Amino acid sequence: MSTNKSFSTETSERYSRALFEVLKESKELESSEQNIRYFQTILKDNLEISNFIKDPTQSKTQQNIVINFLSRELGFSKNLNNFLLLLVQKRRIFFVKKIFDSFLKLCSKKRGEIKASLTSSKELSETEINKISKDLSKTLGSIIKFDYKFDKQLIGGLKLQLGSFMIDTSIKNKLKKFEQILLEN
Repeated sequence: MSTNKSFSTETSERYSRALFEVLKESKELESSEQNIRYFQTILKDNLEISNFIKDPTQSKTQQNIVINFLSRELGFSKNLNNFLLLLVQKRRIFFVKKIFDSFLKLCSKKRGEIKASLTSSKELSETEINKISKDLSKTLGSIIKFDYKFDKQLIGGLKLQLGSFMIDTSIKNKLKKFEQILLEN
């Protein structure tokens, strides 16, 4: 993996660390994390708001009005609202998704959570996913949180990716391996 980071990634990480520290110090970390998740959902689901907020041709005044309105309606803390206004003022609001993604990773890391990807060939219930997470968490000594996907093309089995570590028990993968063996002979 390259150690060179893009300007937007470096900037986003800096802003997210600053936000994290301010909210931690003011004991608003947990509530703000929930607010940020909700805000991201709004930006994802409402293209009009997302485009308006990220549009560099919009005046700072108009963007401030929208941010203040959203903050008031969503019950954001003064610190979170001021942070968003700072992003508008510094013309960094178009980084808001990256900043908040980075912020949420910091929150997960603080709780000792590790993100992993789980893909299954059959639809798993929330209970089954939680059981796999609990068993794996116990084995690894860290809290594992899954990004879960259902993929019927796997035919059978599971795929689990934890950082660079990959477990692939899918029939699709086994068939691929057999195909390679047959082609080599």
